[in-house]
Amino acid sequence: MTKTLKLPNILTIHLLWLSLFISPIAAQAQVQPDSALTTHPDSAFVLPADTVLPGQKSPFTDAQRLEGDNKRFLKRAVIPSVALIGAGIYTIGGRGILSSHDVFNYRTRAFPEFATNADDFAMLAPLVGLYGFNLVSSQNRHELGRQTLLLVSAGALTSAMVWPTKRFTDIDRPNEKREAFPSGHTAYAFTIATFMDKEFRHKSPWVSVASYSIAGATGVLRVLNNAHWMSDVLAGAGVGILSVNTVYWIHAKLTKGGGLNTATVVPVMLPGGNVGMAFSLQF
Repeated sequence: MTKTLKLPNILTIHLLWLSLFISPIAAQAQVQPDSALTTHPDSAFVLPADTVLPGQKSPFTDAQRLEGDNKRFLKRAVIPSVALIGAGIYTIGGRGILSSHDVFNYRTRAFPEFATNADDFAMLAPLVGLYGFNLVSSQNRHELGRQTLLLVSAGALTSAMVWPTKRFTDIDRPNEKREAFPSGHTAYAFTIATFMDKEFRHKSPWVSVASYSIAGATGVLRVLNNAHWMSDVLAGAGVGILSVNTVYWIHAKLTKGGGLNTATVVPVMLPGGNVGMAFSLQF
């Protein structure tokens, strides 16, 4: 589908500059034919082992090739996340074998004067590692632009789940401040850690171990700081893991093995001699 528009000269100049930035991105986002896909009884998104998609720097691992598989998404993302969120809900207050109040009482006896600001920075530590790896390693899964898009999308989804829930539940924190459930610090920490796992798991499993350890430490520090109940931290971890996996699953569905639909803007000369811009959208 192609449509030609007559534009003022000053607008044409600006759009011409814009097209210089759009064209390389569009060139990488071409849709590959369906023949590039392999068959699988459960999913249409299983790719050959050596596939490198637009915005992706290295071939898929076996796990990554099944990113858009519905059953895998359910087993590896939805069930663990729901289990964590469910455990958080179940342990609110004095409920459960080890309730949030039990943990609070232990913290009060063992660490009555504990206080630190480290949890405000610990949750972002894997993010520093992410962009640090991009500088020193050629083995990151996606290019920097695609990484940033996926990370921002996951962060936005995390925010969309955390903040309305905080206001809806309106549970008091151990320090008597409001809106405890779920823990935002923990949710963002696990969002970043899960993202690191997705991007660098194939490079070294220790990247994933370190990222999740830092995220877990962030949750523990929130409890020790008397800023959250254990239930808040458990639910926050589940939200972070779920948001990243959901974004990658949707990304696999949208790309269908070949990148996003292509939009191209190019300058053209109209019949009357005026300069215009042509917009082309490929489905």
